Amino acid sequence: MLQILIADDHDIVRRGVRGIIEAHPDWTVCCEAANGDAVLDLARLHRPDIAILDVSLPGLNGITVTRQLRQACPETEVLLFTMHDDNETVSGGLAAGARGYILKNDGDEQLVSAIAALGNHRPYFSAVVSELLLDAALNVRKKSRLESFTVRELEVAQLIAEGESNKRIARKLEISIKTVESHRAAAMRKAGVRTAAEFVRFAIRHNLIQA
Repeated sequence: MLQILIADDHDIVRRGVRGIIEAHPDWTVCCEAANGDAVLDLARLHRPDIAILDVSLPGLNGITVTRQLRQACPETEVLLFTMHDDNETVSGGLAAGARGYILKNDGDEQLVSAIAALGNHRPYFSAVVSELLLDAALNVRKKSRLESFTVRELEVAQLIAEGESNKRIARKLEISIKTVESHRAAAMRKAGVRTAAEFVRFAIRHNLIQA
């Protein structure tokens, strides 16, 4: 029986995905999450075969969660199921360790095919994503800025963009303010920005936070 985790902040999306999964006799939903913060604990507890994640999750975004999930539960295949089809987000998601990437407007058949492929440890990408990957193979791909961020820098970056102070970030992540300042400086340097306003625009453009 294929065990599947669903993470999306919209209940209607989770219900729809659950319905598609449970229509298959050999698949079951072992757990659901409405935000990125809950995914890792649920994955460690249930050890799903596949985690279906939205990119724009509240709390930790889907790309950050993918990185952490690949480290904590390497046996779990990650399928990013999202509306975002830009090159930066796709590149960031695949670099984080996702083995599947499909769009929410692809249709039920694509989702079923993606789950079946990942269940057999084979990658699966929507047509749009496949075209992006082909273009990258045929041309010298410009590295996504998100690929250079560490997991901790992504966490700090997201909290900065959400307007959290260094003190609140330090308390939330249980690290020192000096460490937060170091990660903040590194994140802003890698983003190529100098001000908080520029960083917020960068975070929205790269789907670290929702506009």
